[in-house]
Amino acid sequence: MIHDLVIRGGTVVDGTGAPRRLADVAIDGQTITAVGVVLGQGRREIDATGHLVAPGWVDIHTHYDGQVSWDPFLSPSCWHGVTTVVMGNCGVGFAPVKPHFRDRLINIMEGVEDIPGTALTEGITWEWETYPEYLDALASKSYAMDVCSQVPHAAIRTYVMGEKGGNNEPASPQEIAQMSALVSEALDAGAFGFSSSRITAHRTADGKVVPGTQVSIDEMEGFGDALSKAGHGIFEVVSDINFDGIPGSLTDAQEIDWMADVSRRKNVKFTYLLFQNPGNTTKWRSTMELTSKAQAEGAEIYPQISMRPTGIVMGLQSSFHIFMGRPTYDALAVLPFDDQVEKMKQPEIRAAIISETSDKLPFEGTALRYEMMFRLEQSDGSLDYEPPFDASVQQIAKRSGVSEDAILYDMMMENGGHGYIYVILVNYGDYNLDFLYELMDNSTVIAAGSDAGAHCGAICDAAMPTFMLSHWTRDRKAGPTLSIEKAVEKQTRATASLYNLNDRGVLASGMKADVNIIDYQKIGTSRPNMVADLPAGGKRLLQTATGYRATIVSGIVTFENGVSTGALPGKLLRSAPNAFAPAHTLEMAD
Repeated sequence: MIHDLVIRGGTVVDGTGAPRRLADVAIDGQTITAVGVVLGQGRREIDATGHLVAPGWVDIHTHYDGQVSWDPFLSPSCWHGVTTVVMGNCGVGFAPVKPHFRDRLINIMEGVEDIPGTALTEGITWEWETYPEYLDALASKSYAMDVCSQVPHAAIRTYVMGEKGGNNEPASPQEIAQMSALVSEALDAGAFGFSSSRITAHRTADGKVVPGTQVSIDEMEGFGDALSKAGHGIFEVVSDINFDGIPGSLTDAQEIDWMADVSRRKNVKFTYLLFQNPGNTTKWRSTMELTSKAQAEGAEIYPQISMRPTGIVMGLQSSFHIFMGRPTYDALAVLPFDDQVEKMKQPEIRAAIISETSDKLPFEGTALRYEMMFRLEQSDGSLDYEPPFDASVQQIAKRSGVSEDAILYDMMMENGGHGYIYVILVNYGDYNLDFLYELMDNSTVIAAGSDAGAHCGAICDAAMPTFMLSHWTRDRKAGPTLSIEKAVEKQTRATASLYNLNDRGVLASGMKADVNIIDYQKIGTSRPNMVADLPAGGKRLLQTATGYRATIVSGIVTFENGVSTGALPGKLLRSAPNAFAPAHTLEMAD
């Protein structure tokens, strides 16, 4: 038998958590037809000897809602072995939308996800008003990976309630019914779920809380009704959970109680974002206890957690750094970057900037602490996302006898002004990631949170899938590592199953042929680099990857050795009950 593609002699990590094994993989059309000893030849064959062969990564927390209009490759995810993305997270997105509220949705996305408004304004094509029309527009395009979309609360609220919705005024029963009907329409058209931001830290570009924040449980239950009626889709919630004491927000118990109640009564699946509280580093345990109790009582609730600290990549070209607002720096900031750096090398300029202060608000109004600031790129070129306390700017300053600002200045001036500081906000209260290691043993905890496509000027976490493999199975020095099998399963079968994408995430006969071939010793990420490749010249921090020998989507090689083949086999996926059942299991090829 002749196969379309045979991957020969690789070490198969199949996504189930089962032990790795030497095996061939045969692909015909879009489907894996054999995993084992494949005797038949392939029209094309790839020698994977000494390499890992794993399913393509399924990244369920991205923000490509605007980028899908102009970028068929969905970079940077395409460089990191991602073969399926889910967007429409955190309650923000661009459909449904009335023409006169387009700018409002851009304002929300720019503020929450730090995507330049000018890029969104120029790049989004706006061939839609309704959510079904949005999906139809995406369905007319081809991509380097498959795309799933969720309907966002902020857009729904703005569409129905206008200015009232944007100001988070209470919704009437009639308005709740209207919003629920629109979510039903979106789910019937193929949305994979509904997302809502209930976190007070999320702000629009003009500083307002996001539509949907701290709204009534009656309103949230209305969306649960829509999901229940559709019989598919997930309810994603980003809230102040694990941060008790925020005015107007529910307690952890109250937040989980309403989700559990709706889940049980209406047969709705929930997922929420979990963070480690920096002021109470073990509070996640009580949150998980509440979640486990709800699960034991029949609720489907799945926490999501990022696999590295959530932090700002702060450099001279970032959208925020601590020297902004200081008069001497601001006078230089208007210069071309290379000229600015040359000026900043002058001792008198350095001294002036360090001596000045600024009343400019920190990133998203968050207090930044020197004890949570670290040099990102080490002397050997490696990137340290799990740095020890002694490596903090605070401790370096104490040992050297100079100010923290002087340390930061010199670090940012490294590499010709391209030095980056890792400013950690959450998920690092103990100066290690041991709590994440413990959470990974819980099968209901989902590894997610890359935010790919977002936080263009300050956060650079789209490389999370690559980091998951390189750091957690090979490079970690601060504590125990995960097995390769678990690290792969956590971002393939586990993430795919959460969204009922049951035709992918596992290398087995009858499954969709989304595959990564990985040189394990070389897998890793580059240092961040600021590029101006967005529409209207918008800038973003990017990390490329090393070690991906090939990425395959629907049986087609999309990237080889980090270079695009030009193939775009990806498409919009539409959810429906049992829409992604695995293909018929075929016999072993001979």
